Amino acid sequence: MSYELTIEPLGQTIEIEEGQTILDAALRAGIYLPHACCHGLCATCKVQVTDGEIDHGEASSFALMDFEREEQKCLACCATVQSDVTIEAEIEEDPDAENLPVRDFPGTVSRIESLTPTIKGIWLKLDAPEGMHFQAGQYVNLELPNGIGSRAFSIANAPQEGGEIELNIRIVPGGSGTTYVHEQLKVGDRLTISGPYGRFFVKKSAEVPVIFMAGGSGLSSPRSMILDLLAEGFSKPIALIYGQRNLSELYYHDEFLALAERHPNFKYVPALSHEAEGTDWQGFRGFVHEAAKEYFANDFRGHKAYLCGPPLMIDSCITTLMQGRLFERDIYTEKFISAADAQQVRSPLFKAI
Repeated sequence: MSYELTIEPLGQTIEIEEGQTILDAALRAGIYLPHACCHGLCATCKVQVTDGEIDHGEASSFALMDFEREEQKCLACCATVQSDVTIEAEIEEDPDAENLPVRDFPGTVSRIESLTPTIKGIWLKLDAPEGMHFQAGQYVNLELPNGIGSRAFSIANAPQEGGEIELNIRIVPGGSGTTYVHEQLKVGDRLTISGPYGRFFVKKSAEVPVIFMAGGSGLSSPRSMILDLLAEGFSKPIALIYGQRNLSELYYHDEFLALAERHPNFKYVPALSHEAEGTDWQGFRGFVHEAAKEYFANDFRGHKAYLCGPPLMIDSCITTLMQGRLFERDIYTEKFISAADAQQVRSPLFKAI
């Protein structure tokens, strides 16, 4: 059974299936609703129901309080409809957003490679002959078998190569999803991804120099974005400041060195925070924010910065950028929110992050 979902202020009506969440129906129709955790924990997707009946699902009492439920608010990521429904959402227009509809893409694992001792590269050849159209920086949900469920991973390849999707997956101790990928997944296995998701992409219309700051497997999105910019002939300066603990964890190092040789406007600054003394490493020793501060002489004015990595790295980078006179409107982050993260208070300065 299906119902009609009207989304204001767009005035757009779409079909929503019984049991389908409001967020899923909107995204699959190419309508972006602000969201983050997708598990009813962070309240980013809170919307106002102005007409109709809904079921709140598993919305936590922390993210959606009792008085808000009485005021007919709901969390779009877990609310389902029980009649035709109208909602009001805060939808900001973005000239750089393509608003691509979410789809399901079955495919075959075509390659698995150990990129570092803790990160595997997984390549999925999609059945769809046209591949997946996405914006560099977006992510997909990977459906895993044996009741594991779906996990979100950033796309590591450029959009120009959408027929085969690359995911860089770091093993998380005790994590059922990443453990399955690292220990059981094999070439030839069939998997399905859904996407593209997310609003983390380069604001190309600004036409200003860009800084990418990444740590760990957070390199995935910046790599996709950099490859896309270079393929399109982006002429403004591009800098990648990338941090890992030691040289064995520094992946795609040679690729970025080669890109810097071929493209005069691309600069690559690797940083190792825990590389042992006495090794052959001649690059920066320290953290990403420290390397960026030194490279830019603590002056980030006139740039847009894109941050992707562990929460502590992102917080340190934001502090450094702001000390170097780059502020909220020019800083963009990608941070997947866990249940623990969702309980933490977010800075009011970064309401959109």
